[in-house]
Amino acid sequence: MSEKITITFPDKNSKEVQKGISGLAIAEQISKSLAKEAIAFSINDEINDLSRKVEKDSRIKILKRNDEEALSIIRHGCAHVMAEAVQNLFPGTQVTIGPAIENGFYYDFARDVPFTTEDLPKIEKKMHEIVNQGEQFIREVWSREETIKYFSEKGEKYKAELISDLPDDEIIRLVKHPYAVQVMDFEGGRLVMIGIRLNGDN
Repeated sequence: MSEKITITFPDKNSKEVQKGISGLAIAEQISKSLAKEAIAFSINDEINDLSRKVEKDSRIKILKRNDEEALSIIRHGCAHVMAEAVQNLFPGTQVTIGPAIENGFYYDFARDVPFTTEDLPKIEKKMHEIVNQGEQFIREVWSREETIKYFSEKGEKYKAELISDLPDDEIIRLVKHPYAVQVMDFEGGRLVMIGIRLNGDN
């Protein structure tokens, strides 16, 4: 028999579910509309991507676009979409630092040819295309060594250098998308980013 755990929602209502259930599955059990609107969820006040599994009795909150906590999540996600769009349109461009700030999001890019204002509509269009694919950003935990190896082999020297400055035993979280892998955060919290699902326009 499958092991059960109890999850408690913000309204204090509780529900018994199977151990190892994902955030998305929890939202789907509540309603299909909630699952469609969900972008992330929190486990005991720690924000996670919807693929994260709940392994023990916990307080759960499904986060939607209009929730107060959602804005910074969306900005982080948009920054990673922008990085993916830029690298897709301009191969060889390297991502340095970013992504979310108080009034928006950004990334510093390194490339031989400077960007122009004519590039901006192209980048925005590509971002819309990526978002409308409806793919989910998935969080993975990698070791420092394998992260350095991955980005070095990809020619991403700035990311590799950033990770090289960390302690040998540092655990690194990354966000994966079908066409990109970005540094998400470090176990010590020096960078904050979670994997999320960005809904399309529909």
